[in-house]
Amino acid sequence: MPDLRGAAKRLLVGRPVRSENLGRTLLPKRLALPVFASDALSSVAYAPDEILLTLAFAGTSALVLSPWVGLAVAVVMLVVIASYRQNVRAYPSGGGNYEVATENLGGNAGLTVASALVVDYVLTVAVSVSAGAQYAAAALPGLAGHEAQAAVVVVLLIALANLHGVRESGRAFAVPVYLYIGGIGITALVGFVQYLTGHLGQAESASYQIVHRSDLDSGLVGLAGALLVLRAFASGSVALTGVEAISNGVPAFRKPKPKNAATTLALLGAISATLLISVLVLSRLVGVNYVENPATDLVTSSGQPVGDDYQQYPVISQLAHAVFQGFLPAFYFVAVVAGVILVLAANTAFNGFPVLGSVLGRDGYLPRQLHTRGDRLAYSNGIIALAVAAIVLIWAFDAQVTRLIQLYIVGVFVSSTLSQLGMVRHWGRLLPAEPDPARRTRMRRSRVVSAVGFVMTSLVLVVVLVTKLTHGAWIAVVAMLVVFGLMKGIHHHYEQVRAELALGDDVESARALPSRVHAIVLVSNLRRPAVRAIAYARAARPSVLEVVTVGVDPDEVDELRAEWDRLGLPLPLKILDSPFREITRPVLTYVRSIRRESPRDLVVVYVPEHVVGHWWEALLHNQSAMRLKRRLLFMHGVVVASVPWQLESSARTRALAEHLDARPRPGDTRRGLDRPDR
Repeated sequence: MPDLRGAAKRLLVGRPVRSENLGRTLLPKRLALPVFASDALSSVAYAPDEILLTLAFAGTSALVLSPWVGLAVAVVMLVVIASYRQNVRAYPSGGGNYEVATENLGGNAGLTVASALVVDYVLTVAVSVSAGAQYAAAALPGLAGHEAQAAVVVVLLIALANLHGVRESGRAFAVPVYLYIGGIGITALVGFVQYLTGHLGQAESASYQIVHRSDLDSGLVGLAGALLVLRAFASGSVALTGVEAISNGVPAFRKPKPKNAATTLALLGAISATLLISVLVLSRLVGVNYVENPATDLVTSSGQPVGDDYQQYPVISQLAHAVFQGFLPAFYFVAVVAGVILVLAANTAFNGFPVLGSVLGRDGYLPRQLHTRGDRLAYSNGIIALAVAAIVLIWAFDAQVTRLIQLYIVGVFVSSTLSQLGMVRHWGRLLPAEPDPARRTRMRRSRVVSAVGFVMTSLVLVVVLVTKLTHGAWIAVVAMLVVFGLMKGIHHHYEQVRAELALGDDVESARALPSRVHAIVLVSNLRRPAVRAIAYARAARPSVLEVVTVGVDPDEVDELRAEWDRLGLPLPLKILDSPFREITRPVLTYVRSIRRESPRDLVVVYVPEHVVGHWWEALLHNQSAMRLKRRLLFMHGVVVASVPWQLESSARTRALAEHLDARPRPGDTRRGLDRPDR
């Protein structure tokens, strides 16, 4: 069965890649742009829709402001990207906004950013794939009513592609992203040329008028109109989603990593801002009208509603139809690539979240399994976790984009605002200690950029909360609070366990008398459980006793060697090489080699384990030990000795078990077991 599972895994994700080949998986800028920027670029496909739809509440005349609202969004985007370019240079480790906030504003601020990003990444996948499913259902009537199932299948396919590795997924998704950029760019170019030459056509919806809401009889004049413009700006700010992914993905770039990441950010800003403004300007020139309920909100010149027979297409589709009226293949090409990019936007989250999850796992805020790379040098556990969370969200909201989109933008600006404030503190901290005048000038300039970014993102965050909170954004806020509390709890558990297992100066237990048999003690560190396992093995007096560790992380191996030398334990420490970052296979191979050399010898493998008291703690501990024991139990001539270390959380469970054991059982009296001392 294990071989069958292994064969299936190889078939799905490919052969494992050695650790020393990590450099070959790094991304050049031409692949990094589609990998990390597809979410931000895809926003151009629906940000204009959100702006026009909101302004339409005030009637047709209000749409004249749409290019100016788009310009305001583009300005904020460029300022934020300029600040992120400083982030990737100052903090290139992949922590992104989380690391910036933690280092400069404290742990709670960093955890707030982390919770916002986690929620945002899950929503990115759910919103993007659900939007793609809605597009597909419009084109394929057979999918109508099955959008959620289709979205789940797409999430699984994207996750599978990413399990093959970052570079492989980048190659798979690069062509569609560049086709999308080219399609929208050519549409804009041809449209402006047609306008200048007087040949630009009109959109089908241009012949209709928009019915304004009754509370906006005076249009955009007054407080209600101002709030509507702010709401349109907040809706259009979805164009900023995804720009933070590059700051979290710096480790995936080729060297020089910070420089290449900063260049990719600049390309992303230039392309996104240009396409967004071009689409909004052209949509006004061709007279695109886009409303929430077209059957009643659009009326003919005679004042009659267009009715349910009218089908409203997205802004980009209407724009492409007006520009390419005499060449329908171009129209279909633009419509298809716009639909595809909405799905591929989820790939940005599948590249950003696993890296962030790895950093959070390293810091003890998420399960440590997220910190390790898989067979293909991708953070497989993070990819799987994101896919599961997105599928749950898609199923819960039935893949309805209108219900999900309101949750989408809060996390982006929470993390961006705290990140900009953190960078202001960062430059302010470094300035007094910098003696070079030229560098001080650059630092002051960078601090000004970060300060402007902080002010802008703060204002946008306030606008988003005011205009979106009652429309569903409160759910995102609650989700962030839940994730924040969950990560706090995980971190508290890990810190409690660390303190409980700290060895300190108590090393006498490791100097017990030796015994006999070929014994192997498996360790990953020198804390109390490991020392207890060594002591038990020595007490058994084996003829051969080895302490064995698997060299997965070079830094951890060096730390173990240093601690071993400090303690001066009179035992050999053997380090097994693991080029594919596996733990189970190197141990099994080593045990088999001992059995081949001495078939009649008994091999005892001592495995330190944590005894926990809660089911959720079992998810955070003993995973590697369980896999090892399952495999070793099937090897002849091998005995597995579990060496338990009872954590404090197990005390209540142990007391309950002892109480249950002490209770009288049916038949005790007949068997003479009802003595008072029981």
